[in-house]
Amino acid sequence: MLKTFKSIYFHQRVFTAVFSLAVLFLFSYWFPILYTPAWLIAVLLFILLLIDFIALYNKIGITAQRRVPEKLSNSDNNQVYVHVTNTYKFRVFLEIIDEIPVQFQKRDFQQNLILGAGQTSGFDYGLRPVERGEYTFGKLNIYVSSAFKMLKKRMVFDEEATVKVYPSFIQMRQYDFLAIDNRLRQAGLKKIRRIGHTQEFEQIKEYVAGDDVRSINWKATAKQPGLMVNQYQDEKAQPVYSIIDTGRVMKMPFNGLSLLDYAINSTLAFSNVALQKKDKTGVISFSNKPGSILPANAKRTYLNQILENLYNINTDFLDSDFGMLYTLLKRKVRQRSLLLLYTNFEHMNALGRNLGYLQALAKHHVLVVIFFENVELEKVVKTQMTNIPGIAHQTIAEDFAYEKRLMARKLQQHGIQTLLTRPEDLTVNTINKYLEIKARGIL
Repeated sequence: MLKTFKSIYFHQRVFTAVFSLAVLFLFSYWFPILYTPAWLIAVLLFILLLIDFIALYNKIGITAQRRVPEKLSNSDNNQVYVHVTNTYKFRVFLEIIDEIPVQFQKRDFQQNLILGAGQTSGFDYGLRPVERGEYTFGKLNIYVSSAFKMLKKRMVFDEEATVKVYPSFIQMRQYDFLAIDNRLRQAGLKKIRRIGHTQEFEQIKEYVAGDDVRSINWKATAKQPGLMVNQYQDEKAQPVYSIIDTGRVMKMPFNGLSLLDYAINSTLAFSNVALQKKDKTGVISFSNKPGSILPANAKRTYLNQILENLYNINTDFLDSDFGMLYTLLKRKVRQRSLLLLYTNFEHMNALGRNLGYLQALAKHHVLVVIFFENVELEKVVKTQMTNIPGIAHQTIAEDFAYEKRLMARKLQQHGIQTLLTRPEDLTVNTINKYLEIKARGIL
């Protein structure tokens, strides 16, 4: 009984009617003729409330269900579905309030539905998480009203449900399709067939301009009128590592998403493409000490392990130690590999302190340093300023943007592959860089 009374809510019109009755009874003190109509209205109001109560509480009446994906994709729009069925024999008016996880800070969510007798309907809404982790949905609250709209019956469905937010697997599938369709290549990038130098011999063929002179087969050449070269099968399953800096510089947010999460989303999409290209892919994270290490592997099922590993990567807000990274890679990665280093440098001094370690890594591996343009500074640079403080801020912003380009040029001058990109373009630019390196046979 107590539970029933707790589920009863009054519409605004009931409070309006009660207030009007109070005023009518007050005026009946001076005008007695109003006393009897006031009582008649009060009785009528009570009868309407009683009829509405019996209609709403005669049976359960409403069934509802919230359908949430098993896991949510970080930085993407995830759809949540709500299905409602009306088992009453009359039309009902519904106010649906879903208790969305606190991470979204969305406290005004409400959907209104009108369902006829026996009708089923529903709606969906999108949620865009910007942090990995566990998100807890609360209760699905539905307030049911009849055509009288005197009372509202509160019904609760779907108790608390916890869903994990993983790195962007939606983005991964999107770029998976584009990579198959060969639409990720940058304009002007031409695929070059590069003959590998493994021990797997393929054939002897005539020399053509561009062939490696080191592959000339002199014995076969002596028996032919022209030069003959050995052709080897292109080496596959090359090791590729995504190295993620989890230091404090990677916590900088753009469009609600931190650079670390941009890097994690990019790593997942890139790893999927690399596995399709039959390469071995691995993941390493670091800051002031070694983080998680996933050795390179070429199995397609390895992608699930990469996803779980990326889900658990977080920043510790400390300065990253590139000297430690060099020692770690020298010990753990003994084969020449492609290293995609996701990090960020805001000042030339920061790059200068770590340039020696990057050069040392580039001697043994194909190193690609990936860092980010500051898109907030770009907005300041492109804004037309009309006052002196604004012009001063714009000048400083231009200086910082120019310094970013200088850092990229300096890395390239020291023989280090570089990718300076906007955060939102990180994934496609990273995959493009990988495809370019594969096409040119740099690894």
